[in-house]
Amino acid sequence: MSLSLMSFLPAIDRGLKNMRAECDYRACHNKQFLRSIPGSRPGIRVGSLWYCSVDCFAFALRAPFSRVSSRRIVEIPRNPRLSLGLVLHAKGYLTAEQLRVATAQSQRHGEELADTVIRLGMANEKQIAAARSAQWGYPALAQDYMGKMIQADLPRTILQACSAAPLHYSASAKRILLGFVSRVEHSLLESIEQMTGCRVEPCFITPTDFEEQMERLTSFPDYEEIAVHDPGTPEKMARTVGRAAVDVRAREALFTQYKDLVWARILGKRGKVDVIFRVNQAVEEAKAQKSEIFYEPTSNLG
Repeated sequence: MSLSLMSFLPAIDRGLKNMRAECDYRACHNKQFLRSIPGSRPGIRVGSLWYCSVDCFAFALRAPFSRVSSRRIVEIPRNPRLSLGLVLHAKGYLTAEQLRVATAQSQRHGEELADTVIRLGMANEKQIAAARSAQWGYPALAQDYMGKMIQADLPRTILQACSAAPLHYSASAKRILLGFVSRVEHSLLESIEQMTGCRVEPCFITPTDFEEQMERLTSFPDYEEIAVHDPGTPEKMARTVGRAAVDVRAREALFTQYKDLVWARILGKRGKVDVIFRVNQAVEEAKAQKSEIFYEPTSNLG
């Protein structure tokens, strides 16, 4: 889901945008045609919108942040056609009796079937990953990608929230291989593609692979992540993003949301910074509602 400051629509025509001179913050008092003055400040672009200064940019953030903070987060999980237990049985990892026992134990202890199966020693992590691969129709990780250091500009806060780790990142090829432990979060794939411009290919990995890969993950030298678990008021959120914009001498900003996490990416002459806000702890399963703030993806899965 991609989000911009006013309508949260993607840029329509960059050529027309570059001809504009007036700040898109309606209360801006600076009416000069700054873009036509040589040497003037280039301002900050957010999709098809343009703000003449960090102050206008931060003030414009207050209204959408207010609506994001007050609305209830909605999640619509996509479940595969076959259950994990049936796939484990079909692949010969569990007998019918083992599946019956594991299912009963899982329900009794209130834990995921995969955790129960591993706890009882009926299957191992690699077999669970192979079953999830067949269940979701995405490949299991080839071991060629494991054991290597990887640099990426992806926020750890979001990766940890969905138990996914980058296994390969190529800015030149615009390709990211992302390994999931339990389920493929399609809304996350779309968010990462919109924020990075890279194609994201999902696969499945084991919990051990995930922990080891996250230890090998490093950031680019000009990249910083700021995680804000208590964002405060919309005004405070806007000031936080405004300070980040000043620090990197911002020229462009991108926004998206994954579940209860709002992801703001600020790009400038001094680097790139991601600001992650946790705006709502309550996530419920319900029918998605249309919003004038967020661009609803065509496939809101995950």
